[in-house]
Amino acid sequence: MATAPDQIRTRKPDWLRVKAPTSVGFAETRKLMRRLNLNTVCEEAACPNIGECWTQKHATVMILGDTCTRACAFCNVKTGMPQPVDPLEPEHVAVAAGELGLQHIVITSVDRDDLADGGARQFVRVIEALRKNAPNTTIEILTPDFRNKADEAVRMIVDARPDVYNHNLETVPRLYPTIRPGARYFHSLRLLERVKQLDPTIFTKSGMMMGLSEERLEVHQVMDDMRSADVDFLTLGQYLQPTPRHAKVVDFVTPDQFKSYGDIARAKGFLLAASSPLTRSSYHAGDDFARLKAAREAKLAKA
Repeated sequence: MATAPDQIRTRKPDWLRVKAPTSVGFAETRKLMRRLNLNTVCEEAACPNIGECWTQKHATVMILGDTCTRACAFCNVKTGMPQPVDPLEPEHVAVAAGELGLQHIVITSVDRDDLADGGARQFVRVIEALRKNAPNTTIEILTPDFRNKADEAVRMIVDARPDVYNHNLETVPRLYPTIRPGARYFHSLRLLERVKQLDPTIFTKSGMMMGLSEERLEVHQVMDDMRSADVDFLTLGQYLQPTPRHAKVVDFVTPDQFKSYGDIARAKGFLLAASSPLTRSSYHAGDDFARLKAAREAKLAKA
């Protein structure tokens, strides 16, 4: 049977090929997540690094359910009417952090436009549960944009003092109407800026997907916009089409091109830049957090 034009998938280059997960550590991590009724962005977003990360018992927990109220063209998380917020979720996240022995944990969520606070209070409850039950675990959060409720939502999360506040710009402004239609570029940029205004000691982080037809100068402009908002850490990785229904990959950015972007980002003043085809927001997040702290200390020592 012939393949319909909209079902043709572009073949991945060799540098994007990863082995299927088969390790004991992978199976144990999956079993733990199921037992605690926790969702992970690793699974829901079909992350290519899941085998490596779960083998090392590193997982990015996705709170507030597995159903998003938006339908971004790049995202594999399902869309619809979400379930009620699970009151046991914060405790379960803390238990998972303890059982996995995590030194650093990344917490993200679906968009919850149906909630009055966008889900911000659940982020706070998770941070509080982790501080109480896993006090040695550093906390990185990756939040949605809290559209129409950002100031209050961001303020309550910053008051809970996560170690890293991440919010991804995802792509260049020109592509927002097709790739991220429910969001607004400058709203997301202002959210990151607001975090720094409220607490300059919290590290801020943002990322972009590459290969969606963005031009090099557009990427440079986004870097400049992030630096104007005092973003500390930039991640750049290759976009991969989850299903034929999602936005197509326009081009595959080479490892050398990613290295060049990383060099430019560091020259523009980011404390840290992770730029490679397989880079994702939470990939090697624990090691990166240690490098981020060291980079800030080195910068302060020079001042």
